[in-house]
Amino acid sequence: MEWEIVHTAETDSTNRWLREHRGEGNMVVWTDYQTAGRGCGTNSWESERGQNLLFSLLIHPAEIKAAHQFRISMAISLAIVDTLTNYVDEGLSIKWPNDIYWHDRKLGGILIENSLAGDQIRDCIIGVGLNINQQCFRSDAPNPVSLSQITGHEVERDDVLREVLRRFTLDVAPNRYRQLLYRREGYHRFVDGMGFFEAKIVDVEDSGQLVVEDTKGLTRRYAFKEVQFVI
Repeated sequence: MEWEIVHTAETDSTNRWLREHRGEGNMVVWTDYQTAGRGCGTNSWESERGQNLLFSLLIHPAEIKAAHQFRISMAISLAIVDTLTNYVDEGLSIKWPNDIYWHDRKLGGILIENSLAGDQIRDCIIGVGLNINQQCFRSDAPNPVSLSQITGHEVERDDVLREVLRRFTLDVAPNRYRQLLYRREGYHRFVDGMGFFEAKIVDVEDSGQLVVEDTKGLTRRYAFKEVQFVI
């Protein structure tokens, strides 16, 4: 893909910036600091000024049906993990649906906003926050980690960004995503609206639903936010 890349020292949100400046082509904005950065739902994203990689992509994936929009989530997750393998030898995974993990600690998060036209995706904005050089996390987030904490040295943020863009493609292999899932083997603890239980991951369907099998052999399917990992 060809990209128009914009850098700004500060903005309230890179996703919001792209909504206000969207064009017809593929566009990227990255910033040193977000005054109103957020994760999924009502979650906020902690990031010290100039230390991490905060960016959003604007694409126009007309070839993807709205029913298959989870392919975009798989695509950006795989591009990020593949990029981070340049720096980290082991322990990288994708916590369903699209958090980036190193062992049991969170390296990054993704927030995707689609604009639909009928059964097609007209525009898609993909917001990404990756912990790159931050050394101290002060929020109540339970398990953050940065790339520099893992590697022991600082990393150039724009190098990471350009490699993610180079690797990003919507022509993804769903099995690669499934193979990289966090806790993809064995039974682990989850919690849903009915309480805690143990289960193993069976699949992630094309729709994005997580399929697990509990210790009683019952199959359960969940949309995003309907179930959580117990970490």
